[in-house]
Order: sequence, then C-alpha cells, then structure tokens
Amino acid sequence: MADTRDDRRTFLKVAGASVLGAAAVPAVIAGASSDADKPAGKQWAMVIDVQRCLRDQGCTKCFDACHQTHNVPDISKRVPPQMLAKRIIKWIWKEHYEGAFPEQQHEYMRQSLHGAQVPVLCNHCANPPCVRVCPTQATWKRESDGIVMMDMHRCIGCRYCVVACPYGSRSFNWITPWPRPFEEHGTPPNMKYPTRTKGVVEKCNFCAERLAESLRTGGPYVPACVEACPTRAMTFGDVSDPGSDVRRLLEARYTIRRKPGLGTRPQIYYIV
Repeated sequence: MADTRDDRRTFLKVAGASVLGAAAVPAVIAGASSDADKPAGKQWAMVIDVQRCLRDQGCTKCFDACHQTHNVPDISKRVPPQMLAKRIIKWIWKEHYEGAFPEQQHEYMRQSLHGAQVPVLCNHCANPPCVRVCPTQATWKRESDGIVMMDMHRCIGCRYCVVACPYGSRSFNWITPWPRPFEEHGTPPNMKYPTRTKGVVEKCNFCAERLAESLRTGGPYVPACVEACPTRAMTFGDVSDPGSDVRRLLEARYTIRRKPGLGTRPQIYYIV
C-alpha cells in the first residue's frame, strides 16, 4: 500500500509540475467573478475590526483557541530554527499590515496601521483557486455555506493548493505533527478532533465541526477564535442574510479584503 501511494504521488508530481507551473497564476484570474455574483445559499464570513485588535498587540487568545481546538502542532522544538518559517503549521496567525495588504496602503494612512500586526487566516474565497488545482478533490468549496473544506485523508501531499493559494493560508506537514507515543512527544489538547499525518496539507475550516454540533443541538455557531477574542474584534455570520451582524457591519463600515484584484472574493473583511 505504501509503494502504491508513493507511486501515485510521484506520478502526479511529474505529470502535473509543468502544467501547474504555467497555470497557477492564471487559475486565480481565469475564474474571477464580480461582486455582483451573489451566493445562492448561505455564505459564512468574518469581519475583523483591526483597531479593536490593536488594543492588545500581544494578545494570542484567538490563535491559542484555534490551535488547541484543532490540535495544530507546535513544531518549534522539533525543527532547526532556520527551517521553522517554512515548516510551521498555522491556521490563524499575524502579518504586518503592509504585508497583508500590499496594494492598500499609502503614506497618509492611519498611523496606527504602520507596522501593525493583523490576524489573517484562510479567506474561504467565493472563487477559491486552491479547489481548482487539487487533483484528488481533497479540498472543495461547500455550495451550501461557502466553507472551503479540507479532507486530510484524500490529500496526497502534492501541494498544488499551497502554490495556488495567494494568501499563504495552507500548511504542509513536513514531519509527523503528533508522533506517538503521545506520552513522549505531548498529548494533543483536544482528543475529540482528529490529528494529522506527515505529508498532508491543513488549514482553517471555519470550525465546521462546531457548525455540525450546532445543527445537531440547535445551539449557536461561533468559531473558536471569535469566541475567544477579548476585544470582540471578530464578528462572524452569514453574509447572505441581510439581518446578520456581519452584513450590518459591512453596510455600516468601510472594509477591505486581501488582494482583491485577484478575483478570489475573500470572505474575511477588515475594518481599518
């Protein structure tokens, strides 16, 4: 079985390398659609108020909640320091404002934004380029609610989606994230959420497991990061619902999105 899996990976890498290299960037633009194309069903989205977030630049509660809930591993002690930046696994993290929004800044912008670190995560794009390049359909966009999902069992580690994502939102497991025995390497914080294996890609899933639980119990659907934010900088909801909090925020406040010119239509909005 292992040989078959290795052969399949090798075949896909060799057969698709030249195609992906030539088409990765056009894949983003080719499927571009205007904001006039409204989603047919639900569309979960998030609004992040950057000024609220900046009240405590040292706060990591949203990251901690997300990573503990989904067993995102800390590999800082298991890889050489010079390799950490390329090997780190992240679902939500911070980037400097200038790096997160390279096309949306000028010398007269609000002073507090210069050098500020803003939270970034998978944008759950309405037009996701990662989905189009995946050869095994290990990643797909749910038409019912717009969440870009990830099936780690189907992932063969080709990393086409990593190349296609223009936001750096996907992480590849170069080493086994939770090696056994757990007693020696650390026990996953949430034994109810599956751990991953070496050679697969992972990313934010908008806490889809919480959505499943809310549908079962009738309770509210709130991602872990939103729930943990002490300044209430994050607002989550169905943007297709005119009465939702995110929709009201988008109509009342000016917001920006990351790299809007690519036509991916991110569903993470920022109040700056």
